Amino acid sequence: MTHDITPDIEKIQLYLTEPHPCSYLEDRKATTAFVDPKFNVNGDIYNHLSLLGFRRSGEYVYTPRCSTCKLCIPVRIPAAKFKPSRQQRRSMKKNADLVVNSTTSVDLAEHYNVYQKYIDTRHRDGDMYPASLSQFQAFIGAAWECTRYLEFRLDGQLICCAVVDWLSSGLSAIYTYFDPDFAGRSLGIYAITKQIELTHHYDLDYVYLGYWIRDSDKMNYKSDFHPLQLYIDNRWLEIG
Repeated sequence: MTHDITPDIEKIQLYLTEPHPCSYLEDRKATTAFVDPKFNVNGDIYNHLSLLGFRRSGEYVYTPRCSTCKLCIPVRIPAAKFKPSRQQRRSMKKNADLVVNSTTSVDLAEHYNVYQKYIDTRHRDGDMYPASLSQFQAFIGAAWECTRYLEFRLDGQLICCAVVDWLSSGLSAIYTYFDPDFAGRSLGIYAITKQIELTHHYDLDYVYLGYWIRDSDKMNYKSDFHPLQLYIDNRWLEIG
């Protein structure tokens, strides 16, 4: 697909945070630029900002603006060219028994239970630990008009959820959380392959995976998807 609409984004004002500890690299400070929360980020503008490497977190659209570090690289998967690896094919086979549905709202108690287990088990060393209901509502529950929740269920039980924004150029993978009791299913990987499948099915172009950092072990899974496009020096470059 082609996207000829270029919205007027010159009116957008960006605000810079004070330097703060980096969530991914020790002994580094990070600075974030985020779009004025009062600015009306409609669908066209959101899509265009995503093409420029921006991301959404809760109510905010942001991008790294670190003065001495350029290691956070926006990455995306061109859905039509995706070639699953052996590990990704195994994950798809393992999870063929799951029922996946898309919804615009979720059962708060059911989803928070899975989210809390995920954060408190898998991310005890992160800045989101310990999980809290207010954190969940601000991050996961702050749905935009374009937001969908992909629920993955086993015999009716919610075991995974992928929060996804539907854009005109593709799907933006906002966040995925799953029940750690089912970690052997590689649900994080499967959630991305399902988003690639949906992107291709709806004749969209990309799955936006957010930022990839070569030196962060937490980011390794992103570089396992091929081909992968990296946003470097204001243009997308394809590798793999």
